[in-house]
Amino acid sequence: MNIFLSLVLTLPTENATLRQRLWRSLKSSGAAVLRDGVYLMPEQESCLITLEKLATEVIEGGGNAHVLRVIEHEGANFAELFNRSDEYAALMAEVSEYKLKLSSTTVQEVLRQARKLRKTFINIVKTDFFPDQAQKQAESSLKNLEQDCEEILSPGEPRLNEGNIQRLNPNDYQSRVWATRSRPWVDRLASAWLIQRFIDKQASFLWLVSPSDCPADALGFDFDGATFSHVGSKVTFEVLAESFGLSEQAAIVRLGLLVHYLDVGGVQPVEAIGIESLLKGMLVNFQQDDQLIKVTSTVFDALFASFNKGFATND
Repeated sequence: MNIFLSLVLTLPTENATLRQRLWRSLKSSGAAVLRDGVYLMPEQESCLITLEKLATEVIEGGGNAHVLRVIEHEGANFAELFNRSDEYAALMAEVSEYKLKLSSTTVQEVLRQARKLRKTFINIVKTDFFPDQAQKQAESSLKNLEQDCEEILSPGEPRLNEGNIQRLNPNDYQSRVWATRSRPWVDRLASAWLIQRFIDKQASFLWLVSPSDCPADALGFDFDGATFSHVGSKVTFEVLAESFGLSEQAAIVRLGLLVHYLDVGGVQPVEAIGIESLLKGMLVNFQQDDQLIKVTSTVFDALFASFNKGFATND
């Protein structure tokens, strides 16, 4: 049983200044609008102090206000009212924009903007009462931009990587057997496409009923103990891309955001719903995993081409 705090108020119609001041305070506090004159916040001490202060202002301004505890009934999902995914998505879009502009001549300006984005991120976090993958994803994206700036300003300095993702040479990974769990879903499908398209064009795939069946000489991916799997907040596709220097391509980064969302959640790209439906249909229609990889690769080829064209058009 979840309990929330509610501010229920009526304002005097003639006091426009109070109305405007109250609206700004509620917005900055992260309060959710349940209906006109009814605002919601989680049951936290800081939230209680905020709502009681606002209630006092309303009463002193000639209105009525009450702070109540509200029990969330079964089937309700008040937490969804506090979802900050759109704000994180907007921040990540700016991060991507500045990442594309980053060079030795623009690094100081990009770093200045990155510091502004860090302040924006901190402010979002303050009102993100129910953090999920979106917060981790935005934090990782912003951290990567900051690290890229530092690498240009201080070349050769050790670079901190969450989970220590090492840069690898694709030449050392040619004509190999790559093994993963059978009946692959989006992260494994996209990773197989990335492997065959950019890392090991002669790759062959082995579909495992159980990860314990993985041969010692195979390169496992996307399961516990695999050579390549999730690291920190990154899914396997993103780890492979970073490991082999592919995350410098804007289209690959955008694909990574899509795969990340469909695999573990977070910030929802605009293409997500359609691509999810398409991949689910292919999973039903193609029972052989080698066939499934072949047909879904055309989807990722098309997305990559589209994202590449989109970035080129915006330059």
